[in-house]
Amino acid sequence: MENIISLAVLIFFLAVVLRSIVRVVPQNKALIVERLGKYHTTLEAGFHLLFPVIDKVAYRHSLKEYAIDVPSQQAITKDNVALAIDGVLYLRIMDPKAASYGVENLQFAIMQLAQTTMRAEIGKLSLDETFESRDNINAIVTEEIDEASEVWGTKVLRYEIKDISPPASILEEMEKQMGAERERRVAVTTSEGYRQAQINQADGDKQAQILRAEGTAQSLLIEAKARAEAIATIAIAIQAEGGTAAVAQQLAEQYVSAFEKLAREGTVALLPADGGDVASMVAKAFTAFEKLKGQVDQADKIEIA
Repeated sequence: MENIISLAVLIFFLAVVLRSIVRVVPQNKALIVERLGKYHTTLEAGFHLLFPVIDKVAYRHSLKEYAIDVPSQQAITKDNVALAIDGVLYLRIMDPKAASYGVENLQFAIMQLAQTTMRAEIGKLSLDETFESRDNINAIVTEEIDEASEVWGTKVLRYEIKDISPPASILEEMEKQMGAERERRVAVTTSEGYRQAQINQADGDKQAQILRAEGTAQSLLIEAKARAEAIATIAIAIQAEGGTAAVAQQLAEQYVSAFEKLAREGTVALLPADGGDVASMVAKAFTAFEKLKGQVDQADKIEIA
């Protein structure tokens, strides 16, 4: 029985000794070893042996990227508006020794630095610029925190604003402004639609007038061509044999028709003194026709000459 107890005590002692001597460091981990209370070395991933009693693992660090939640804080803009802003900070330990001995509480120090930097940057901007410049704010805060925390052996990768909460009164004013902007856009759209409709109507009226004018011009041209062809046909007929007799007959028929119309449409008619003598009237008309024909023929001869 005593042998068993002694063996158990020996195994326990050996386990404690081995644990204090042997260290297996996982990937992306780093151990800070102090020898007699003073920094000795940094153990990276792999198998390591320590001297018992005099060597001690003082700090353990993860070399992975990790996030720190930055609590909500009050920040005053350039135009004196109080905003509640919170964010998240992403960083990585690059120098485990500096992270261990450069600051008492690394995460707390980084978080306080992020809050003070954010308040300073918000104070340089107006309320509208704050909402419009999130990306710029994130970049500036990241750069300034990274520069300040370099002595702590950390690398700040990025900072992201999660939420910006203005006071309730400001939110109400912003909603009113957005409503007014929507109404303005509706009014502009309506006026543009009316303007376009008027333009379209004017263009339509213009095209209709052009088409009517073209139609009238085409009609007059066709009528003029028809009359010219008719006159040319009459002229040819007059020059032919028997043309003069046909003209005399046509004049007589028109004379009789004119008197008939006067007698049918009115009760009083003004007639020439020899109105009853149809032959005399036709003779006068035929004489005038012959005289006019002679003048036209004379003009044609002069033009040919």
